[in-house]
Amino acid sequence: MTTPTIGFIYPDHAAEDDYPRAAASVGADLRVAHIYGTDLHAVPELLELGSPAKLREGVELLAVHEPAAIVWACTSGSFVYGPEGAREQVRELAEVAGVPASSTSFAFVHAARALGLETVAVAASYPDDVAALFVEFLAAHGIRVVSMTSAGIDTAAEVGTLAPAQVRRLAVDNDRPDAQALLIPDTAMHTVGVLPELEAALGKPVLTANQVTIWEGLRLVGGPPGPPVPELGTLFSDRRIHVSA
Repeated sequence: MTTPTIGFIYPDHAAEDDYPRAAASVGADLRVAHIYGTDLHAVPELLELGSPAKLREGVELLAVHEPAAIVWACTSGSFVYGPEGAREQVRELAEVAGVPASSTSFAFVHAARALGLETVAVAASYPDDVAALFVEFLAAHGIRVVSMTSAGIDTAAEVGTLAPAQVRRLAVDNDRPDAQALLIPDTAMHTVGVLPELEAALGKPVLTANQVTIWEGLRLVGGPPGPPVPELGTLFSDRRIHVSA
């Protein structure tokens, strides 16, 4: 079986090593291309980061790998456009790339649907105003957020320095018993290596940005070529890959 190549456009540098870490487990060729801009978690800067010109740069960098699908690996740089703007962002990305495309914001929506989630808690690293836009994005797609907390971290670079124990504390402290799952929406945060620990601590699914982004890329090419990958959490523990967009 041919190993699918999936391209990820990743902003700056923070937790991109989550992708090669997951690649061997999922049996896919995950290629990361970096685009650059400010790493501030602020609306004007995020709008610039997710602009068509920036994403075109990412597509051009990935072209040498001939990916079968491309994902914009940035949650805040997609949901900040709002539901319709984020959909147009993905449509334009697919048109430029000539392959199916998506973004981390839609990855969260599709992953939640695949798991049948209706209520979630959100533990965001962003400042409150940015985190609130993610809650609005989820609500627009029928996902009710019963609790939203924000760590108020201003830059992606700082998020990338969080140690596993800090990520665990963020999750444990901000879960809610009436939430079916906890969502942690920042691709700048290292989470791939701690997913089983997080889910064991909470006793429920945990969806994190790099995890769902990788899952979304696999969904776009028809699913993972190998067996389930429980070390990547409930989302990867069975074949919950086929969900309509």
